[in-house]
Amino acid sequence: MLPAGLPAAEITPLTRVHAHNDYQHRHPLFDALEQGFCSVEADVHLVSGRLLVAHLRLLTREARTLESLYLDPLTTRVRRNGGSVFPGGPEFVLLVELKDDWRVSYPTLRRVLEGYREILTTYEKVADGHEVRQPRAVRVIVTGHRSRAMLAGESVRYVSLDGGLGDLKAGASADLVPWVSADWSDAFRWRGHGVFPADQQARLTSLVARAHEQGRRVRFWGSPDQAKFWRVLWNNGVDLINTDDLEGAGRFVRGLP
Repeated sequence: MLPAGLPAAEITPLTRVHAHNDYQHRHPLFDALEQGFCSVEADVHLVSGRLLVAHLRLLTREARTLESLYLDPLTTRVRRNGGSVFPGGPEFVLLVELKDDWRVSYPTLRRVLEGYREILTTYEKVADGHEVRQPRAVRVIVTGHRSRAMLAGESVRYVSLDGGLGDLKAGASADLVPWVSADWSDAFRWRGHGVFPADQQARLTSLVARAHEQGRRVRFWGSPDQAKFWRVLWNNGVDLINTDDLEGAGRFVRGLP
């Protein structure tokens, strides 16, 4: 159940906000759900064969597993809501950042996800080698230490990959790389002061348009976490506002005309 707040049926799902480092909030997952977020991020470290959620390995705690903080409560909620995280709502995204080399951590992540197949969107290879998407309530996207090589030979794929701006030229399918994410400060100089320069706006508009033509969503991290900046992202079609301010971003989106 949610902590104190609105019942799930009264919450409007917000599909253009992303809870960055969601596990650092007082109630991981639940604070984001209460605001209507449809995308949350969990960093995981492989410790003694378990995926523990924390930003740094030294901050991991045995009880804070990917299962206990995210997969178990999501399963309970999906069952209660008849097959979705929000009643009748959109697909929910769990962005998992692998902090260890994928060769070490991904096999464990895959084994864990196999146990939650009833709620996870999967991609199953058919006789001709193509993949058939089986949509379910939650889509897992892997970021951090990841590689397309880690998915080689899988007959059932449980994850998609978080891409970078270079993937706009690489030609991977949008089912494999549904997002492109980048550090805002690597791509743009503007930090929210004054007017967004016209040349940078043109670059942003071009990047977003190219991603949308390929069926991908766009997310920037490391960006100013304030309403003025969010509005520029929103108005220029950036798909996901990456934020640590759940309440503020929720109010911002709900207050838009």
